[in-house]
Amino acid sequence: MLRLSNLALSPDYTETDLRNIILRKCGITPDQLLSFSIARRSVDARNRNDVRIILTVFIKVKNEQVLQKKCRFLSPVSGVPAFSVPESHFSFPPLVVGAGPAGLFAALTLARSGAAPVLIERGRPVEKRTQDVEKMSLDGLLDPESNVQFGEGGAGAFSDGKLTCGIKSPHLRTVLDTFVAHGAPESILVDSMPHIGTDRLKGVVASIRQEILSLGGTVLFGTRLEELLIRGGHLEGAILSCAGEKREFRTDTVLLCIGHSARDTVQSLFSQGIRMVQKPFAIGVRIEHPRVFIDRAQYGSFAGHPALGAASYKLVCHTPDRRGVYTFCMCPGGHVIAAASQPGGVVVNGMSYHARDAENSNSALLVGIHTEDFNDDHPLAGIVLQRQIEKAAFRAGGGNFRAPAQRVEDFLSDRATTAFGSVNPSYCPGVIPADLRAVLPDYVIQDLKKGLRSMNTQLTGFAMPDAVLTAPETRSSSPVRVLRNDSGESESISGLFPVGEGAGYAGGIVSAGIDGITAALKALDKSSLL
Repeated sequence: MLRLSNLALSPDYTETDLRNIILRKCGITPDQLLSFSIARRSVDARNRNDVRIILTVFIKVKNEQVLQKKCRFLSPVSGVPAFSVPESHFSFPPLVVGAGPAGLFAALTLARSGAAPVLIERGRPVEKRTQDVEKMSLDGLLDPESNVQFGEGGAGAFSDGKLTCGIKSPHLRTVLDTFVAHGAPESILVDSMPHIGTDRLKGVVASIRQEILSLGGTVLFGTRLEELLIRGGHLEGAILSCAGEKREFRTDTVLLCIGHSARDTVQSLFSQGIRMVQKPFAIGVRIEHPRVFIDRAQYGSFAGHPALGAASYKLVCHTPDRRGVYTFCMCPGGHVIAAASQPGGVVVNGMSYHARDAENSNSALLVGIHTEDFNDDHPLAGIVLQRQIEKAAFRAGGGNFRAPAQRVEDFLSDRATTAFGSVNPSYCPGVIPADLRAVLPDYVIQDLKKGLRSMNTQLTGFAMPDAVLTAPETRSSSPVRVLRNDSGESESISGLFPVGEGAGYAGGIVSAGIDGITAALKALDKSSLL
């Protein structure tokens, strides 16, 4: 089989069109082409008057070696190595803390080995407390009432199902194939920007969880990791709580897949001496435009073509202070959603259903945050900065988890918004017209202004007056990294495997899933040596 890349076709192309371009490109006759299949699909919209579909295809031909010598642009396709999971040798069932992408793929890999893992899915709050404590300090990084968490791998990590990934790994295909096997559309295997959608992803997650159960795993809902049991630097178990009751779980292997919002768990681990360091992250807003506007800005007269779908964008601006401004997690035809995990704080995120046909398109608009911005060398100081901004947003939104929002024109002119225009904010439970200077640090405000003006030259109309900025987006990544060694274990505790985005080693669904698989394999390797 050979790979043929960079085939440019009209969005209206047919299978016959594709066959003919393959024949013409390779200089072969129809009888020489045995079969072909699409390996990769992307959209080239650099020329809005001539939008093209760009395909990479796999072809089977007669006399393959002869054709490859003749056409140097053809490359052989090597088979994907079969992924096999080694047999488990654990003395006790391994505990996987968190059922986000890292936790699900870690638990699934362990289950396929016969390890009978126990997976903690925190899900809904274990205890619902609503009192907001205003005072924070580095000695008490979290409010005493911060038990209200949706972290430890809650489904918030799967809010949208965008599967773009910037890393190379032999497990990338495993993640995508697993999603497809559990109900995701097969298009994710070929699209350059694969997307499942919130509506379809819920069933996919439930199906993966069911496979874990069918292979002998256990899933504990509404359960929280309270404490690790450690002796002489080695893990001996964990204290778990459920419905207000605590119990001891005996294990010598814990895969920590808590996600980037389980702040109470992070603080508990830190207090037990688990080594952590500060990590840069990003803070900003969600920006919303009408979907049809973004479609036309990107695709011109091709906007609305069924082969193209809702348009996306990716914009970057370099700033004098070297923080940089960039768009992230762009949701064509989507919604701005609530992502708070503590009382008295507001956090926003974005999502799209599979159809991507909502009124607005939105994206995170983020400013890079350096560790120097934390103004403290405490390893968890970044969490304090996040929390301060989230609480300021809660106050600016007037309570009840409404979010402060501002028109772009007002934002650039340093005046509070009093009413919205042609763009209707999609955030639920609702927004309050506001001045975001009361929410975000001044250096973030100034860089967002620079970014908006610069990006308006990259995508005409990006800074349209009525576009809406909803704040704050503070959870694009973790501000903490839990240190681990080459064996994948914590530098502090043998048997503890920090995994995924919450541990500071991933930046999205696919990379977190890959890290979960990798961590599970390393834990299995260790079990075989015991």
